[in-house]
Amino acid sequence: MLVNVANVLAGLIGVGIIVIGTLALWAPRAATGFGIPGTRTEDRTFQAWLSVKAVRDIASGIFILILLAGATTHLLGWFMLAAAGIPAGDALIVWRSNGPKATVYGVHGATALVMLAISVLLLVS
Repeated sequence: MLVNVANVLAGLIGVGIIVIGTLALWAPRAATGFGIPGTRTEDRTFQAWLSVKAVRDIASGIFILILLAGATTHLLGWFMLAAAGIPAGDALIVWRSNGPKATVYGVHGATALVMLAISVLLLVS
């Protein structure tokens, strides 16, 4: 039962990060929700860097969906554990940029904790 819940949550994380990456490509202003104050979304250099991040987000989400579809529960668990470092790193970046604490903890930190919980559920199953 817990494996099914973890699989559904992993799938939601995968789809969610694909959506976030797609939004960043099509609507760069959405990047202001990342939490870095003073983000100049109209700057072409920023948009280029955002495109790089967006492609990586989309690929990360696809990796999760591929592992969900064809890998063992443990392999997905190890991947989710490693991937939890991404939102943890994002939280650190926003915190060091004096971004809103609500975004540091409520968005990036919470995502890292959920991914950590998912990985534990998958690894102990």
